[in-house]
Amino acid sequence: MDRVALRGLKARGYHGVFPKEREEGQVFIVDLVLGLDTRPAAADDDLAKTVHYGIVAEEVVAVVEGEPVDLIETLAERIAGTCLKHDGVQEVEVCVHKPDAPITVPFDDVTVTITRSRV
Repeated sequence: MDRVALRGLKARGYHGVFPKEREEGQVFIVDLVLGLDTRPAAADDDLAKTVHYGIVAEEVVAVVEGEPVDLIETLAERIAGTCLKHDGVQEVEVCVHKPDAPITVPFDDVTVTITRSRV
């Protein structure tokens, strides 16, 4: 399976279990790896035969900016579902970064990574 990757999509969301997270929001960063067969698109040089990653990026940002959830696990699941709605996408790996998580010790990042595929 071929891969199309989008790294570092940034959006402000209001996800989290604490009131401050829901009120003030924070930046979330999303990395995606979409699994699909790019051969038909490459053979015909035809965007319609692959995934339009610009549209996927916009949809993912809309999910992050959309309805708040408590867990980034839930956010990752929603993002995966959005990506799998595209006909050519057979599999997706989603990594959601929460670099401003409310942790009381020094840290660089918190991430949740999931892989989902068509059933």
